[in-house]
Amino acid sequence: MSSFSFFRHIASGVMVLAAFSLMGCATSGNNPTSAASADTAKQQQQSQGGTYSENELVTAISTHLGVTSESAATTIERLFKDRGQPVGYITGEEGGGALTIGARFGNGTLWMKSGESEYIYWQGPTIGFDVGAEAGKVFTLVYGLDDIDDIYRRFPGVDGSAYLIGGMAVNYQRTNGITLAPVRTGVGLRLGANVGYTRYTRKRSLPF
Repeated sequence: MSSFSFFRHIASGVMVLAAFSLMGCATSGNNPTSAASADTAKQQQQSQGGTYSENELVTAISTHLGVTSESAATTIERLFKDRGQPVGYITGEEGGGALTIGARFGNGTLWMKSGESEYIYWQGPTIGFDVGAEAGKVFTLVYGLDDIDDIYRRFPGVDGSAYLIGGMAVNYQRTNGITLAPVRTGVGLRLGANVGYTRYTRKRSLPF
């Protein structure tokens, strides 16, 4: 066989393989099973994104705090604008009181988007132009928490971060790149309570 004939056979084989490849691509593009698999894979990637969506949190906060979806949506929209999407949240109950200097105690469950969860306690002193008592539920958004064990520390309140929105009180606590955003509703909302710190622990403890 001459060199010319040999290369001609090779070229013919490449053309045949290319034709089969194009046919395969066209077939897979019109295949409902392949399209469904692609959609499933996309949904799995989104669900493994590591953060909660706005819709997920509106439902969770509305259910836990017993507020309307509209109020919850307004609050979550503000929080998302400030901090983005959280990696977790805490649902719990707390109580406290103050006459300029006071204390707060609470307990609840930390829920991570990764699937981890843990029952935790928190307590801390409060200082400020703050008089009254409170008892109610709290819903805390969690940002920047890579390891669930890192929640167990003191979180100082961010001075000047407290505000009322949608009938709920919100303030920020921050340390070592981790930010907590407690959302409270109940008897006697005390915005001055964000001055001081909150300590999260595995067991009930004194606030100081």
